[in-house]
Amino acid sequence: MRTILPLSIAILLAGCASAVPQGRVGTNPPPRAPATTSQAVRVPATRPPPPAAEGFRVPKVMNSAGLEAVIGQNKAALERSFGTPRLDVWEGDARKLQFSGEACVLDIYLYPLRPGAEPTATYVDARRASDGLDVDKAACAKALHR
Repeated sequence: MRTILPLSIAILLAGCASAVPQGRVGTNPPPRAPATTSQAVRVPATRPPPPAAEGFRVPKVMNSAGLEAVIGQNKAALERSFGTPRLDVWEGDARKLQFSGEACVLDIYLYPLRPGAEPTATYVDARRASDGLDVDKAACAKALHR
C-alpha cells in the first residue's frame, strides 16, 4: 500500500505534464504562409516637397455673391462693419477674425496679396453658434452687419 500511493501520485502528475515540442532539424527555414490582403504593406519612405523657392504664395480669393462688402477689406474696415472681433488670431502673415452673434459665427481669413502688404479678407466661413453646422455665408454676414 505504501508503494501504491506514491506510484499513483506519480502517474497522475505525469498526466499533467506537457510534451516539449522538438525544434526542426536541418538548415532550411520553415515554410512561409501565403501572403494575404490583411498583412501590412511596407511603404517606402518619401521626402516632403521642397519649400517654394519664392517663399510667398499668393492666396486664392473667394468670389461669392453677397460677400462683396467683406472680401478685400482690411481689419479696420471689417471692424467698422461688424464691431470688435471675438477672436483675433495671427498665424505667420495670415490673420483670422471671428465675429459672433445670436444668429451665427463668422470667421474671416485675411492674407496679404503680395509680400509685405496689409492682410485683407480673402475667405469667409460661417456656422450656427448653437451646433456648428454650416450656414449661408452671405446671410450670416448680413445678420452680423452693424
